[in-house]
Amino acid sequence: MEKQKIPPSPAGGMSSALSFGFRRPLSLALRGLILRRFSSSSNPLHCFAEEDKHDGTEKRDPPHHNRPTFIHPAAIVHPEAILGQGVSIGPFCTIGPSAKVGNACQLYPGSHVFGNTELGDNCVLMVGAVVGDDLPGHTVIGCNNTIGHHAVVGAKCQDMKYKPGNECFLEIGANNEIREHTSIHRSSKPSDITVIGDNNLIMGSCHIAHDCKVGSNNVFANNTLLAGHVVVEDHAHTAGAIVVHQFCHIGSFSFIGGGSVVSQDIPKYMMVSGERAQLRGLNLEGLRRHGFSVAEIRSLRAAYRKIFMPINANLRGVEDRMVQVEQDEELVLVPTVRSMLQSIRDSFAEDRRGICKFRSWIET
Repeated sequence: MEKQKIPPSPAGGMSSALSFGFRRPLSLALRGLILRRFSSSSNPLHCFAEEDKHDGTEKRDPPHHNRPTFIHPAAIVHPEAILGQGVSIGPFCTIGPSAKVGNACQLYPGSHVFGNTELGDNCVLMVGAVVGDDLPGHTVIGCNNTIGHHAVVGAKCQDMKYKPGNECFLEIGANNEIREHTSIHRSSKPSDITVIGDNNLIMGSCHIAHDCKVGSNNVFANNTLLAGHVVVEDHAHTAGAIVVHQFCHIGSFSFIGGGSVVSQDIPKYMMVSGERAQLRGLNLEGLRRHGFSVAEIRSLRAAYRKIFMPINANLRGVEDRMVQVEQDEELVLVPTVRSMLQSIRDSFAEDRRGICKFRSWIET
C-alpha cells in the first residue's frame, strides 16, 4: 500500500500539530490523511500468528481491516508518523514523527511514543506510559506487549559515560507484560544494546538499566532492580525488592529470595537469598514446575552436594570438586549436570565476578 503524505502546514513541525490539535477536533478527512497505513510486508514487526504461551496452541490475530481505527481529537499524531490498521489512540496521546505503530495497537489516554520507535502489532500502552526518546538510535518493541501505567521504556540511560549525541538502542521481543512504573533504559554506547526477550513478566516499579541482556520467560517481582550490563538468562524468578550489582550473571531456572542484594553470579538452577546473597541450594520447586524429571533433579542434587557440601573434611577448591563430579561416570552423562558445571566454571572467567558465597552445611 502506498503511504499517504500529509501536506505540511505553514507553521510546520510538531508545534503546528499541537496548536491545531487543541483548537478544534480533527476532521474526518484529516484523520484519514494522518492514518498512514503500512502493509505487513513493509513492517518487520508484523505478527501473522502467535503461540499461546499457556497451552502451546497457535492462534491467529483477527483481521486488522475489520477493526475500526480511532484517533481521539485531543491526540497529537505527527503527520510523518506511520500507523498500522485498526489502531486506537486515546486523548492526550503523543506520537512523534519517527514513530511506527503496528496494527491494532491501543494507546490509552496520556501515553506517548517518542523518537525512532517501532511498536509491533497488538501492543498496549496504558495510561501515562512513555515509550522511546528523542535520541539517536532506536527503540524496537515486538508484538503483543503491554506497557503498564506510567512505565518509561526506551529512555536515556543513567550512565555518566554516555556521551550526548551517541546512538543508543533498546530491543524488546514479544508477549511481554511490563507493569506500572517500570523503567527500562537504552544502551550506554553505540556498540552495545539493551535487550529483553519474549514472554517476560516484569512487575511494578522494576528497573532494567543500560546494556542489560534479559532472556525469555522470566518473572521479576516488584522492585527488582538490575544495574547496568546485568545478564539474566531464561526462566529466572526474583522475589520482591532485590538488587543486582552491575555485570552480574543470573543463570537459567534460578531463584532470588526477597530483599536480596546480589553482588556475584548465580549459576543455573540455584537459589540465593540474603542481604549479601548466598547460595541456599537448588531451586527445587522451580525445577519441578518447569518439568525437570525426578532423575534430573536427583542428579543435580548429588552434583551440588559434591561441589558445595563435601563430606570430606579436607575441603578443596570448587574447581577440584567440579573435576570430581566430572569424573563420576553417572553424573557426567546427565546434560543438566554438565550445564550446571559449565555455568559455575564460566563465572570464574577473568571478566566475571565469581559465584555467590555458599554455606557448607546441609542443603534445605
